[in-house]
Amino acid sequence: MDLEIAAQGFAALGSEARLQVVLTLVKAGQGGLTVGDIQSRTGMAASTLAHHLKFLASAGLVLQEKDGRSVFNRAAFDHLEDLAGYILKECCADENGAAGPDAKGAGS
Repeated sequence: MDLEIAAQGFAALGSEARLQVVLTLVKAGQGGLTVGDIQSRTGMAASTLAHHLKFLASAGLVLQEKDGRSVFNRAAFDHLEDLAGYILKECCADENGAAGPDAKGAGS
């Protein structure tokens, strides 16, 4: 994952309301939820929810699938896992001596 895609994903999660929507979909699992189900679980107005879902879908965090008159929304688990891995991939690198040549002797 490149920096631009990661930044877009994290920016999409940077709103309390959008984070609430993603967490609601994560809790729902692979089956996903209709807009009405998300609305009843979050208490968001329909127009506000539609805006947030569009934003999340454009960032690749929510997958939408039309089934008849209903639109099912699912968390994009693979993309969410990639984002978590992106932020954690450098975990403890400095601590483990993998920070590169500039880190050596920095306190000397």
